Amino acid sequence: QLVESGGGSVQAGGPLRLSCAASGFTYSSYCMGWFRQAPGKEREGVAVIDSDAYTKYADSVKGRFAISQDNARLMWYLQMNSLKPEDTAMYYCALYEAYGGKCSFREDFYDYWGPGTQVTVS
Repeated sequence: QLVESGGGSVQAGGPLRLSCAASGFTYSSYCMGWFRQAPGKEREGVAVIDSDAYTKYADSVKGRFAISQDNARLMWYLQMNSLKPEDTAMYYCALYEAYGGKCSFREDFYDYWGPGTQVTVS
């Protein structure tokens, strides 16, 4: 089970940190991704991190967002800085067991999804 938290309303230029709590997983190797979906748009990958702390970001958030993890607590974070109105979306965390190779933004790879948390930037 995955549960996101930390969403809310923020002014443009401000920061926000999202959290994703996982329970019931015993993967030794995994990919954890943050995705978002704005109204009327397709869901898109924002950032991914694997169990070796390899990270990848969408071009639209590079330099502004940072993904991190606390493996011991099964917690993942998305620090979002310099937020823009176009970052407004429902944000989801997702997880899949990885068997090698780089993490992907392909949604069909992900086995588990959280219900999402809304981020609104005005």
